[in-house]
Amino acid sequence: MADVSAGLGTGRASVSAVLDFAWTAGEFTASEAMAGTSLTRSTAIDAIDTLVGAEILRELPNARAAGTYRAGRPSRRFVLPADLGVVIGVDAGDTHLAVTVADLLDETLVHHRVEFDPTQTVSERRATILGRLGDALTEAGVAREQVLAVCVGVAAPVNRDGISPPHPEGFWERTNPGLAEALEGWAPVVQIKNDAQLAAIAEGAEGAAIGCRDYVALLASERFGGGVVVDGHVLHGAHGGVGEGVVFDHIVGVGSAFGLRYAVQDQVRAAVDSGEISHDSAVGRLVGTRRIDPRLVLTLAASGDRDAVLITSRVGATVARVVGVLGSMYDPARVIVCGAVAESIEPVLTAARRILPQELHLPAPEILASTLGAEVVSRGAVATARRAAREHAVPRLAEERLRQSA
Repeated sequence: MADVSAGLGTGRASVSAVLDFAWTAGEFTASEAMAGTSLTRSTAIDAIDTLVGAEILRELPNARAAGTYRAGRPSRRFVLPADLGVVIGVDAGDTHLAVTVADLLDETLVHHRVEFDPTQTVSERRATILGRLGDALTEAGVAREQVLAVCVGVAAPVNRDGISPPHPEGFWERTNPGLAEALEGWAPVVQIKNDAQLAAIAEGAEGAAIGCRDYVALLASERFGGGVVVDGHVLHGAHGGVGEGVVFDHIVGVGSAFGLRYAVQDQVRAAVDSGEISHDSAVGRLVGTRRIDPRLVLTLAASGDRDAVLITSRVGATVARVVGVLGSMYDPARVIVCGAVAESIEPVLTAARRILPQELHLPAPEILASTLGAEVVSRGAVATARRAAREHAVPRLAEERLRQSA
């Protein structure tokens, strides 16, 4: 984490160590802080008292006041208060917007998810995002000054300054409508990230990649995009383009970066048009709808419907080719299929697992369905914002308060 001692002279490194310990300690005593930081008792107590005086740590009622005291001198107890500030995680996808306001530790205060109007201009989309952020803070009863970190996931490559490169059709500029500039000053830390990279962070923190150092989180519902983790590090690239799905436009048998929703829809329409599937069948009747919901086809496949199994086997071949490319490029141990479609994707993955070993020379990675559902990017955004608060915003806040009290 950032060093609270920066600019404050010697003797503050212990404050930084205690603050870092407090993030995961819950309620703790000076003895526990001493053991967790390897500080001497007097140094640990001095650091704790400094943070309590700066209102970064909160002292709790002692055991006697809490009614649990039995014998001996009651220990002082402390906690990093979850209400020290809030973080905001945003999933600004191509077709949806999800905004989450959360405390610093583990509680979600407000979560909203809405669909984007596809006819919005870049400026209208930016205004919608800013408006929804303000609405969420109002509902949470939180002032802007209490926001410590904001993280926004967008369906575009993003460089380290939060800026997306130009896209031939303007797609990246629309999905990241100047958010780094628009959100400047919203919080001590504002980060704009690629959505697949945030999905990878979520899977590593609380999903199917816990304990795995080499994996790809494959966002697959609307468009293919991979968040790539190698040797425990999320890969980024000069423009944030590692794992960008445009490569699949050039892969025979995939042919497009559009995701599984479109792959299922295209396979259904092609099979009905060719006569392989009857217009009167359960799958064939879906062609009459404006948009074919892939989850309906996947549910039918899971129940054994022959036509749906045919579709999922063909889509499985597409997934196998996608995973084969990722496997050859990054050598992951796991590829985790993420997004709303993951909830019902198992029939497709069953087919993909059979085909995958033929698609690459390296040992085939394990293919898993995410358990984090449609909110995987939101979860990654909140986790990233909390980490930014821990490593940067709260240490800065502590430094400012310590300067004021010096």
